[in-house]
Formats: sequence, structure tokens, C-alpha cells
Amino acid sequence: MKLRNLIMAASAALVLPAAALADTQTENFVKQNANEVLNSLNNPDLSSEERTSLFSGYMEQFANIDAVSKFVIGKYASRFNPDELKRYQQAFRTYALAVYQNQLDAYRGNEVVVEGSTDRSPSDSIVDTTIARADGKNMDVRWRVLHRNGEYQVVDVALDIDGNLIWLAIEQRAQFLALLDRTNGSADALIDKINDMTAKLENERR
Repeated sequence: MKLRNLIMAASAALVLPAAALADTQTENFVKQNANEVLNSLNNPDLSSEERTSLFSGYMEQFANIDAVSKFVIGKYASRFNPDELKRYQQAFRTYALAVYQNQLDAYRGNEVVVEGSTDRSPSDSIVDTTIARADGKNMDVRWRVLHRNGEYQVVDVALDIDGNLIWLAIEQRAQFLALLDRTNGSADALIDKINDMTAKLENERR
């Protein structure tokens, strides 16, 4: 699935309008696909590498990672040359998938339950879900979903990290733009930083 014309603003993603119900198709899209993503982490017959490959495949379909990768570098998406943009997007995809897998891995086998949703516009919704933890507490997860050309796709995820609900694309955008501003828009500096961040995440899983 692909989406065109990604419309995201850093400040707007954190400020929701008055509550309204998103359509049931949006909620069902999140419920079905998010549960498939979690289930991909729960097959005991798969090796760690096989689980990662299956999880990545689901996330590639569920989320528009290429669009998110351009959003988080803002104006620099048009300033990188084609080779720089390609290498950056490859590094970002690996990093983003590692972030999602690390955060969701603790909840493997548990069901994603839709708690409600809010419409930002007729084609832009926030779906609120919870995932049960082993200690009986719930992890809150928000999914920002855009509906374009008859298709749904997630463009950001907010996870409860250390007690704070953090929108991952917004958080990454702030970090990446600060680095690019300091390095005069160096794609290589950003790619090196992302690769370091990915290596740390992968080490945490070992």
C-alpha cells in the first residue's frame, strides 16, 4: 500500500480537535493489522532473524515508512541528492523497524484493543489502543492513520515510553533536523548517527 501527499505538521500532531469518532473501517484497519504485527513476534517456531523479517514485512505494509522518512528530515528531503536520499531512507527504514520491534516485542502474543478514535479531518484519524502487559497494566498506543485513494496507512505511532506518550516521527524529526542544522545538511553525518542508533537497539535485543 502507498500513500501520496503526506500531510503532517509537527505541532498539529500533538494537538487534537474536539473528540469525534473515526469511522469503524479505520479502527478495524488498526485492530487487524496491529494484531498481525504483534502475532508476527509470537511464533515460537521462528528464529530471531525470521521473526524480524516477518515483523518487518508486516510493518512495511501497515506503515508508510518512506513517507515518514521524508517528513522527519523536512526541507532536507529535497536537498539531498538522489544517492544521499536513497542511502538515508535505507538507514531510516532499518532504524524505524528496530524501534517498533523493540518497543512492541514485550507485548508479543497480547491483543491490541481499540479504545476509541478521534477525527482530525475526514481523512486523518487518531486511533487509541491498549495492549495488556504481563504485570496487568496496559500499554497505551496511538496510531495516526491517513486515508487516501481508498487506502489506509499509518504515518506515526505514539508509544508509552518511560511514562511519556511519544510520537515517534515527531521525536525523530526534532533530533534529525537539529543534527542536520548543525552539520550544514550533511547526509553522511545523519546516516552515521542513525546507524549508531540502530546498532544500540539491536544490541538491546541480544
